[in-house]
Amino acid sequence: MSNDTPRLDPKSMPLQGDVTWKEDKHFIGTAPSGKTVDIDANKVAGASPMELVLLGLGGCASYDVVGILQKSRQDIQDVRCELSAVRADTVPAVYTDIHLHFVVTGNDVKEKQVEKAVALSADKYCSASKMLADGGVHVTHSFEVIAS
Repeated sequence: MSNDTPRLDPKSMPLQGDVTWKEDKHFIGTAPSGKTVDIDANKVAGASPMELVLLGLGGCASYDVVGILQKSRQDIQDVRCELSAVRADTVPAVYTDIHLHFVVTGNDVKEKQVEKAVALSADKYCSASKMLADGGVHVTHSFEVIAS
């Protein structure tokens, strides 16, 4: 139990989810949206909690990049965020370094627009990236554009 005093009463917080133990190291998480996800530290029935953190970062940043490219009228056909990460050797085995590499495929997609989209996500919009970076994780980004 933490000695930290919550800033708000947890019952009055606007976003609420839960995690329910199923068996062994398998849990079912229910997001505030009501969607469920399998969480499994053994990686048998689902992704591990730390894998979900990594995927959450990739999803958050990808959402930003796609939205920014669409607003700038880039004819994107596919966007993939390849994630690489390093974890500490000691407990807690937190992420120390995470790299996001965006592969953007489309017709006449401008590299400058992709560079701008990735930078805006990293520096301004991606809540997950900002939270991890502020917590001491070294987060880096790169991209490539592939003509379709």
